[in-house]
Amino acid sequence: HQVLLGITGSGKTFTMANIIQNVQKPTLILSHNKTLAAQLFGEFKQLFPNNSVEYFISYYDYYQPEAYLPVSDTYIEKDSSINEEIDKYRIKSASSLMSRKDVIIIASVSCIYGLGSPKEYAELILTVKLGDTILPKELFKSLVNIHYMRNDMVLSPGTFRVRGDIIDIFPVYDDCPIRIELFGDEVDKISQFDYLTGEILNDKLGIATIYPSKNYVITEKSLKVGIDKIKNELWSRLETLKSQNKLVEAQRLEQKTMYDIEMMTEMGYCSGIENYSRHLDGRDEGERPYCLLDFFPDDFLMFIDESHVSIPQVRAMYNGDLSRKTSLVDYGFRLPSALDNRPMKFEEFEEKINNVIYVSATPAEYETTYSNNNIVRQVIRPTGLLDPEVEVCETQNQIDYLIKNIKKVTKKSERVLITTLTKRMSEDLTDYLKKVGIKCEYMHSDIDTIDRVKILRGLRLKKFDVLVGINLLREGLDLPEVSLVAVLDADKEGFLRSKTSLMQVAGRAARNTNGKVILFGDKITDSMQHLLDETSKRRKIQKKYNSNNNIVPKSIIKDEKTVKFSTLVADKDIDEIIDANKDIDKIGLDGLEKKQMIEEIERKMLNYAKEFQFEKAAILRDQLKKINNKN
Repeated sequence: HQVLLGITGSGKTFTMANIIQNVQKPTLILSHNKTLAAQLFGEFKQLFPNNSVEYFISYYDYYQPEAYLPVSDTYIEKDSSINEEIDKYRIKSASSLMSRKDVIIIASVSCIYGLGSPKEYAELILTVKLGDTILPKELFKSLVNIHYMRNDMVLSPGTFRVRGDIIDIFPVYDDCPIRIELFGDEVDKISQFDYLTGEILNDKLGIATIYPSKNYVITEKSLKVGIDKIKNELWSRLETLKSQNKLVEAQRLEQKTMYDIEMMTEMGYCSGIENYSRHLDGRDEGERPYCLLDFFPDDFLMFIDESHVSIPQVRAMYNGDLSRKTSLVDYGFRLPSALDNRPMKFEEFEEKINNVIYVSATPAEYETTYSNNNIVRQVIRPTGLLDPEVEVCETQNQIDYLIKNIKKVTKKSERVLITTLTKRMSEDLTDYLKKVGIKCEYMHSDIDTIDRVKILRGLRLKKFDVLVGINLLREGLDLPEVSLVAVLDADKEGFLRSKTSLMQVAGRAARNTNGKVILFGDKITDSMQHLLDETSKRRKIQKKYNSNNNIVPKSIIKDEKTVKFSTLVADKDIDEIIDANKDIDKIGLDGLEKKQMIEEIERKMLNYAKEFQFEKAAILRDQLKKINNKN
């Protein structure tokens, strides 16, 4: 257990990459946030171009879990929309861990939820070698068992087709299909080809390894044994319900379970098969399901990014899931064994940890305790920027003093963030500042993502100078234009004014050479004192380092065109997207920013298509082609 205490903008990701390079072990990077995980995935892809860098997050675009509300007698059936691209990443994560050691997986908390058994997964891996003698029908049966579908018309991921002695297989985790050519029953040739053009890309393959097309797979033998166990539990549970005179529940449970058993018998799969995982995996009652962590070797490396948020999130998963499933079991919607389809308990998660580094600018008590204060402090920024100065002011005449400081900042074309404790106060303050001639806007939780991007664009492009909100640190605001952060009611101890929150808020001003934080309060709380002490300590170290190395601190301020491009998803009119793309090579975007913009344009293009605005979607498609050609 170690802690990497890296301040905002100090290059924590680069440090993590160097540790991975030196340790040379399979690595899991746990992130509390899908967006942050995607950003880390892009960065590590660039840093490790030859490694297997994978992305494992929840594959649902939309997910409504199965639930029953006894108060209103309402059953909510499971409803979800699976993102096929993310599902492909998840399957590739499992297959990479089974086939190579140079694996780096960036995962969200979904990695503690149930997957199939690694042992069953390994048994179902299909290997075909040059010169092997195989029976085509046996090969087809093996492919169907690992959830590949035969489609002789259209070859798409997760399917195979047969044309005489040629068998084409398209793995879901790969971009190119595999072709197996037979001479009689002997494998004569194995090659890889482009599924669009048919061009052979590699005809010298000596072996083809086909991994299952789903993460949850099971052998035929285990399925038969599992179904017998499910039936035994069903008969036992029906007797219990009938003895309690719960006849409706008994009928409901029998009907639902027998339908699922029939589906598993005929198809090898059913909707909600994970609820029977205890029997299918051969686990004991109460034993946790297998998850992604079980696919890692025992000696693996783990990073927990933003650990002060990620660890409480892991800790909270089990109880929420248990509460929902208990109602389903009590009212006959599920067998009691469904309770064992669950996320890991926190104690179980701790048992799986081998070597772990907690990464946070504000580590919590848990991390510092378990690491025995083995904390590595990374307080130097490559830009030479110092931590912002922190000033404490009394609340008397605080608004006048705030306005005075806002005017100083805006004269230098810099921006201001103000955090308040309540929504009402934020609205009132915004109105007041507007009345005295200050360009000001307000951001709150009801504003959707696109409008939030618009507000941030407006702030960065100086459409207004001051942004007011309740918890702006949640927005991930890394805005180099901001040089002043004002915290009202800083002395009101609580979640929004804790040691962690104040440190995070202060970090919003850490990307500007003139960074400053003003804490308004009539007393200095422990949290405020911690910020003052920590900032003072860091500034001394940073100043000394800059002096010894002749470093002049420098803010990274991007020009208007770059800001517009990085926030162009906020535009309703696609003309600006087209104009921005004309100059893409002239704009100072790094590889990650360009990748993120491509993803955002793709999302907007698909949204246009869903709304039947095909002309606009086609225009964006053409723009994507131009960008990709330039790359």
